[in-house]
Amino acid sequence: MNLNNLEQTYLLFAIFAAILIFASTVGFILKHKNADQPSPVIDNLNARINAWWVMLLVLGTAIILGKVTFIVLFAVISLFALREFISLLPTRRGDYFPLLIAFYFVIPYQYYLIYIDWYGLYSIFIPLYVFLLIPIASLKQEDTTHFLERSSKIQWGLMVCVFCISHVPALLNLKLPDFHGQQIWLALWLIMVVQTSDVLQYVCGKLFGKHKVAPILSPSKTVEGLLGGIVLATALGVAMSWLTPFNYIQATVIALVICIFGFFGGLVMSAIKRDRGVKDWGQLIHGHGGMLDRIDSICFSAPVFFHILRYWWS
Repeated sequence: MNLNNLEQTYLLFAIFAAILIFASTVGFILKHKNADQPSPVIDNLNARINAWWVMLLVLGTAIILGKVTFIVLFAVISLFALREFISLLPTRRGDYFPLLIAFYFVIPYQYYLIYIDWYGLYSIFIPLYVFLLIPIASLKQEDTTHFLERSSKIQWGLMVCVFCISHVPALLNLKLPDFHGQQIWLALWLIMVVQTSDVLQYVCGKLFGKHKVAPILSPSKTVEGLLGGIVLATALGVAMSWLTPFNYIQATVIALVICIFGFFGGLVMSAIKRDRGVKDWGQLIHGHGGMLDRIDSICFSAPVFFHILRYWWS
């Protein structure tokens, strides 16, 4: 049976839905078996599964509606992520103008550049031009108190929450000569591998974890959870290699690389949260905290994955 690309995409989402149905069933059984002794671990797991259902529906809707909707979806994700990032850090009146620029000009223009596929500009727009623009805009109020710190905060937020995240929809622009699938599959492969690594690190850590990786930065992360999550997510990446131009060996190496970058992305963002004295970035997604709590690993893995494809497969 030969399926066209659209039918294969629908089949892919059917597989994801089947996995979530199985996970939801397991979660339901575990909750009712332990009804007399409520377990925070089981409750957290069920909350994560419910959040995955929401994310699958949103992502699936965006894919069905086409490239523009997919790009707009990630622009909205960047908007919420940057809002969470800025809200946890102190601001002064002198920050208002650069923040207006960040939210109402930088985000839409970065994603517009993705839409028109102007790689030469969207690859340097934030790291170069916005990097120079933000401190210039901060001069308007002539507020020199913590000037460097305040400018760096906005620049850091734009790099992580906008520039890095924008590399996910930018995958749709790649022209890969030996790849006959849809570019959207590359984004799905990245998201599934990295997010699965996050979830499995949590599950393996709860089941087998004994040794903390970084007890101050992220007390819940363990060596056993890290190894188990990365190994299993890498295996998933190999099993899903048909979505990509990779052979099994290439899929193994690349899945391992993006899972490692995803792990360090989570640690870096945890370090910022600990610095601000908070557990979560926000409460936007039930069971997952804020938007940044869910995509922190993708922030670091997406640009790496994008450039691996662009420089070695284009």
